[in-house]
Amino acid sequence: MRITGLEYSALLSYTPRGYSPEMRIARNAMAWLKNDTFVQNPPILMSQWIAQTVRSYMSTPQFEALFNPNTILVPIPKSSLMVPDALWVPQRLATALVRIGLGKAVATCLNRVKAVQKAAFCAPAERPTPIQHYETISVQKNFSEVDEIILIDDIITRGATLIGAANRLTEAFQQLISALL
Repeated sequence: MRITGLEYSALLSYTPRGYSPEMRIARNAMAWLKNDTFVQNPPILMSQWIAQTVRSYMSTPQFEALFNPNTILVPIPKSSLMVPDALWVPQRLATALVRIGLGKAVATCLNRVKAVQKAAFCAPAERPTPIQHYETISVQKNFSEVDEIILIDDIITRGATLIGAANRLTEAFQQLISALL
């Protein structure tokens, strides 16, 4: 695998342990995101809230160089095989970001062909590796000219899925190798 690390930005961080009020809020936010629940008043889907909040932070170093008008957003597949009409939060996040002008289009070109264990439910030593993700993801070329892509995921545990997906994409789209490295 050519890519062994990626730069990334995250709007929120999730703390799986602890009982402080802030940690409870973080766990609630994670659940709202995983279910794309309506939040706030008036109600807005969590995916839309995330997109709007990212847009409000576009002038910060964390996000300012991330999105450009020609960026293609690629949602990361679930660890399980896709079921028709199932909730796919990374796809909803990508769609919400494009809808408010943060990217050119959403390309659902990554497909999980074999299920892997969900990292959140595994002991650290049993979590799928980047190679396992690479071997269980295929690319369906459904767009042509690409200047830049951003991989979109909802929760990142250690980044193994992202690294496996990035390697699979660079294999399929050789012109992206310099942009991803």
